[in-house]
Amino acid sequence: MGAWRPMELMVTERQVFTMLLTKKYTIESKEAGGYNQEHTKKIEYNMSKTLVQFLNEAVDKFSDSPFLYEAREGVNYTSLTYKEVQTKAREFAAGLIALGVKQGDRVALMSEGKNNWIVGELGVLHTGAICVPLSVKLDTEHDIAFRVNHSECSIIIASDQQISKIRPMKKAFETITKYILIDPENELQDDEILFDTVLDMGKNILQENNDLLDRRISELTPDTLANISYTSGTTANPKGIMLSHGNYVCNSEQAVELLNGIPAYFRQLLIIPWDHSFGHTAGIYAFMKCGASIASVAMGKSSIEVLRNVPKSLKEINPHLIMSVPALASNFRKNIESGIEKQGEFTSNLFKKALKVAYEYNKEGFNKGGGAKFWLKPLYAMYDKIIFSKVRQSFASNMKFFIGGGALLDIELQRFFYAIGIPMYQGYGLSEATPIISANSPAAHKLGSSGKPVPNMDIKIVDDNLLEVPVGERGEIIIRGGNVMKGYWKNPEATEETIVDNWLRTGDMGYIDSDGYLFVLGRTKSLLISDDGEKFSPEGIEESIMAKSSLIEQIVLYNNQKPYTTALIVPNVTELKKHTSDANEAAKLIETEIARYLKGGELENMFPHRWIPSGFAIIEEPFSESNGMINSTMKIVKHKVYDAYAERINQLYTPEGKKATSPYNIEVLDKLLK
Repeated sequence: MGAWRPMELMVTERQVFTMLLTKKYTIESKEAGGYNQEHTKKIEYNMSKTLVQFLNEAVDKFSDSPFLYEAREGVNYTSLTYKEVQTKAREFAAGLIALGVKQGDRVALMSEGKNNWIVGELGVLHTGAICVPLSVKLDTEHDIAFRVNHSECSIIIASDQQISKIRPMKKAFETITKYILIDPENELQDDEILFDTVLDMGKNILQENNDLLDRRISELTPDTLANISYTSGTTANPKGIMLSHGNYVCNSEQAVELLNGIPAYFRQLLIIPWDHSFGHTAGIYAFMKCGASIASVAMGKSSIEVLRNVPKSLKEINPHLIMSVPALASNFRKNIESGIEKQGEFTSNLFKKALKVAYEYNKEGFNKGGGAKFWLKPLYAMYDKIIFSKVRQSFASNMKFFIGGGALLDIELQRFFYAIGIPMYQGYGLSEATPIISANSPAAHKLGSSGKPVPNMDIKIVDDNLLEVPVGERGEIIIRGGNVMKGYWKNPEATEETIVDNWLRTGDMGYIDSDGYLFVLGRTKSLLISDDGEKFSPEGIEESIMAKSSLIEQIVLYNNQKPYTTALIVPNVTELKKHTSDANEAAKLIETEIARYLKGGELENMFPHRWIPSGFAIIEEPFSESNGMINSTMKIVKHKVYDAYAERINQLYTPEGKKATSPYNIEVLDKLLK
C-alpha cells in the first residue's frame, strides 16, 4: 500500500452555497499518491440517501465481491457477496412484513456479531421499521426490559446465547409479539420462529410479488429513523438516541473521507460489539460504501470461547485493519511481549533496543524523523527488517493499522504499536454523533491526540456560556452537522438540553491545537469511562457513600480510561476523631467504609464493583466555592478537582499510592487529626 497523503480541496464559494441548498456535496479533489495512484477524482457526499440506497449503490459496484465472512463451525470461514446480502435482506424484510411489521415499528436486535446481524438490521430498515440494537453485555431484566418497553418493540431478534437470557424475562416485555432466533434451536417456544423460516417466508412472497416491499422502500427518506441506540443509563434511566438513515450515510461518508478511502480489497476482523456505535458506522457502513469485507470472530458457546477464538480468527482472516478498544489493544501488546520473552534474553534485549530507537524516530507521528532524528532512519529500518517485520508476520501479516475507539488510548500504547509498524490511530466519537467526530489517520496523525475532525462538520470549543474560546484553550466540545442525532426517543427535555441551536453539546472537555488536532481531556458530564470504553455515571455512588458514611464528607470518583476506579476523599474530621487519633487506623476505617460496597460487604449489590474505588487519596482542604471547586449551584466542578489534584490521582495508580495507608494519606491524616 502506498503512502496516504492529504488532499487539496478545490471548492469555490458558489459551490459551497450550492452544496448547502441541495445537500449534495461534490468536491473536486486532487490526490497524489494515495494507494499508488495519481489522478483527479470526484468525491460525492450525497446527504439525501437512505441506507437501503447506500447498500444498493454498493451492490451496483461490488456485486460479486465478498462482504461478510463468518465461521459457523470451528474457524473455517465462508463468505456472502454484496449481492447475496442484498437478496437476503430483501427476503428477511418481506418475511417481517408477513409477520405484521409496519413502517415505524421497532424491532430489537440482540446478538453477537455474525452475518445475520447485518442481514437482520438491513431487513428491518428495508421495511421502514426502526432497529433497536441491544448490547450483549446487558443481563438483568431491568436493563433489557426497560429498553424493549420504552421503545415499544414488537419483535426481538436474538442469538442462541441471548435468547437463553431473554426467555425467563418474557413476561416483563409489554409489547413483544414474536421472537426471531438467529441460531437453530431444538425446541422453539410458541412465540418463537427461526430466522431462516422468516427468510423462506419472504422468499416465497417476493417470488409472487415485489411491489409491497418496493413501496415500503420508496417511502424511505434520509430523515426516516434507522436506529434507536440506548445510552448505558446509571442513576437515571438510559436515553434512546434517535439516528436516521441520513445520519449513518453522512457519518460513513465522513469516516471514509477522513481515512482517504478504504481499498476494496481490505478485510477487517470486527472484534468489538456490533451494536457498539463505533463498530456500527465505521465497521459496517463505511466498509459497505467502499466494497471492503467484514469478518466476525468465530462463534463459540460462550463469550469466553469466542474470546479464545480471536487468535484463530486473526490467522484465518489475516485482516488489513482492526477496530480496537484499549483493553483489547493492551491484550495484544501483552501477547506480543510474552512471545518475544519466550525467544530468550538476546531477542528480548534486542526488541527493547529496537523500541527505543523507534520511539525516538517516530516522535509524535506527524513529525516522524524530523529535526535531528533523521539519522535514525537506517537504524530503524534495520530493526524493522530483523525484528518488527517478524512480529507483524506472526500477528497478522496484512495488518496496516488499528483504529482505536471507545476510551482514549494510552499514549505509551500508541507509541508501541506505531513502533512495530502497525499504527493505532485514536479516534473520538459520541453515539449522539453517529458516532465519529474525529480520528487520526495514515494521512494525518499526532500521538496523544484524537486526530482531526471529520469533514463536513462544524466543531467548536466553547466556555460555560457556549462562547468559542481561542485555539489551544480548553472548553466543551460542541459539533454541528449531518451526523448529529435527531434527539432522544420520547425525551424532549433531554434533547433540548443536549442540542442547542443545532449544536450538539458533547459533554466532553477538550481543545484544538494550532495544527488542527483535537485533544479530548475528559467528561464535563463526569462520566466514568473505563479502559474498554464502558461508561458509568458516578453521582449515585458518590451520593450513597456520603449518605451512608459519617466518616466521609466529600468524595469524587475518577476513572479516565484507567484500569481501575479511584477516589479523592475529604474526611469528616470531627467524626474520625471520635474513633481514633491515629492516622493509620483512620485510613483503615475509611477503607472499611468503601469495602461495604465490595464482595462480602453489606452493600455489595448496590453498584457494579468495577466502579467502586480501589484506591483513594485523602484531601486536606474541602471542595468549596472559595477554591473554585464548587459552582453556584453547589455542584462539584470535577475537571477543576482533577486538575488541582492531578499529582495525587497519578499516585493512586502506583502500587504504593494505591494503599489506604500510603505515605501521602498518612501525612494528610496526621495533620487533620492533631
